Amino acid sequence: MSKALTLKHDLSLLNLDSGLAKYQLSVPELVEEALKNGEGTLTDHGALAIDTGKFTGRSPKDRFIVDDEVTKAQVWWGDINIRISASHFDRLLEGTTLRLGQQHFYVRDVYACADPDYQTTIRVITETAYQNLFADHLFLRFEEEVVETPEWTIIACPSFLADPLTDGTRQGNFSVINFSRKMILIGGSGYTGEIKKGIFSVLNFVLPASRHTLSMHCSANVGRDGDTAIFFGLSGTGKTTLSADPERGLIGDDEHGWGRDSIFNFEGGCYAKCIDLTEEKEPQIFKAIRFGALLENTNYFSGSREVDFSNIEKTENTRVAYPIHYIDNAIVPSVANVPKNIFFLTADAFGVLPPISRLNRGQAMFHFISGYTAKVAGTEAGVTEPQLTFSACFGKAFLPLHPAKYAELLGEKMDQHQVNVWLVNTGWSGGSFGVGQRMKLSYTRAMIAAALNGSLEKADFRADSIFGLQMPNVCAGVPAEILDPRNTWADKKSYDDKANELAAAFLDNFKQFESCSSEEIRSAFPKVAENAS
Repeated sequence: MSKALTLKHDLSLLNLDSGLAKYQLSVPELVEEALKNGEGTLTDHGALAIDTGKFTGRSPKDRFIVDDEVTKAQVWWGDINIRISASHFDRLLEGTTLRLGQQHFYVRDVYACADPDYQTTIRVITETAYQNLFADHLFLRFEEEVVETPEWTIIACPSFLADPLTDGTRQGNFSVINFSRKMILIGGSGYTGEIKKGIFSVLNFVLPASRHTLSMHCSANVGRDGDTAIFFGLSGTGKTTLSADPERGLIGDDEHGWGRDSIFNFEGGCYAKCIDLTEEKEPQIFKAIRFGALLENTNYFSGSREVDFSNIEKTENTRVAYPIHYIDNAIVPSVANVPKNIFFLTADAFGVLPPISRLNRGQAMFHFISGYTAKVAGTEAGVTEPQLTFSACFGKAFLPLHPAKYAELLGEKMDQHQVNVWLVNTGWSGGSFGVGQRMKLSYTRAMIAAALNGSLEKADFRADSIFGLQMPNVCAGVPAEILDPRNTWADKKSYDDKANELAAAFLDNFKQFESCSSEEIRSAFPKVAENAS
C-alpha cells in the first residue's frame, strides 16, 4: 500500500511540495500509474514495456562531477570525469525542482549495498512512474519504511532540459554528481541506466577511500561449499553466460563490493540486455520477464503484445529490469564469503592469448587496469579488422578515482585472502578472427570448472614468452594442444607477429596509467620482440 509523505519526509529543503509526492508506491501501483500516465503498455507476459525517448543508453559526454574541495584533489579528471561548478549545479537543481513542482512526482526510499556494514540510504525522486519502478527493482528494498534523512538523493526529471549557455552543460541532457551535497541530478534523458550508474559511480568514489573496500564492475556467484567466484568482462566476453550457473547461487550480475570479510551486491536487482533473447539461450532472464518487470525500448510483433527481441529498430541496447528474487538461484541477502577465484574474461579476436592462464599479483593488477577485449569485424559499420577495446578495471566510465588505486586495492586483497586470478580468453584460437575458430563454450566451462574445483591449481604451468602468462599443461575436458595458443596456429611466424602487435597495443594503452602505477605493475608489462620468430 502506498504511503503519504509525513513531516519527517519533508521535501521543502529541495523546494518541492510534499503534497505532490506519491511516496513508496507498490509495484502494482507503479505499473498502474505508468499505464494511466501513458508511459507504456503491458506485454503478453505482463511486463511493463516503455520507451526511454531520445536516449536509449547512457550519455558519457554529459556526465559531470562537481569540482569542489571534496573532489578537486581526488577525482581522476578528464574525458571520463568532467568538471562542473557548484554554481552551475545549483542552477540545475533549481530548474529541475521547479519543473517537478508543476506536477505529481514519485518518491522512493531504498538503499545500496547488501552487507549492512556498508549500507547507503538513497531517496529517489522521479518524474515518471517507470523510473520509480526501476529504482524499486535495481536498489535494495526496505521491508518497512524507516528512512528519515537519506544519505543520498537522486532527482531524475526527463522533461527538464538544461541551457548549455547558462548551465555549464554540453547540451540539454545531463547527469551530475555532487559529492559535497550528496546528490545526483539527471535531466533531459529518460534512460534509467543513468540512475543505476550514478550511484555506482558514487560507491566507486566513497568505498575505496573511506572503507578500504574494492568496488567492482563484475558478476559474482557462490558454490554449495561457500566458495565465491567473481567474473569481470566487457560486453561480448561471456560474463553473464559464464556466471549464470544452475549449480551455483547468483550473488549479483553487475556491481559488487569486496569488504573486510565479504563480497556483497550493491544492488537489489538485474538490468539485463535482451537483444535476441530466447528461453533456450538465457532461461533465467527470459523467465524473469513477467508482471513487475520493466522492458525498455523493445518492439512488439505486429498486431500483438508479444515482444520481438530480435527487433532493434529503436536500439540494440534493449533492456529488462527486475528484482533479483525473480532469478531462481539468487542468494538473498546477496552477501557471500570473499572470493577464492577471480576470472578476467576477454574475447581476444587476435587469437593469441591462452584460453586460460594464471596471473601473479603484478599481472592481475596490470590486466585489471587494462580491461582488454576486442570487437570483431562485422559488428559495426566500417569495422573490417578486429578493434582493440580497453576499459580500465572493466568499467572505466564509472571510475571517479585513478584506476591504479583500484588495482592496488585488488593486489592487497589478493595477498590477504590468497585468491587465484585467471585470465580467460573466450575469443579465438588457431588464428585471428576470420581464420581461427571461436573457443568452444564447453571448453571454457570446463576450464572454469577446473579452476573452481581446485584441480587446475595442481597442474604444471609454463609461461609464454611475450605476455609472461602461466599456461597449464593439462586441464580436464580440454584438448591439451589448445592450451598453448601458439601451438594452434599453422603459421607460427604469423602468431608471433600478431602476439607482438597485441602486446604493443597493451603497452601503448598503458602509457596513460604508467606514471601512477607501481613498479610491481610495470614488471608485468608484456615484452615485445623486435624480430618475432
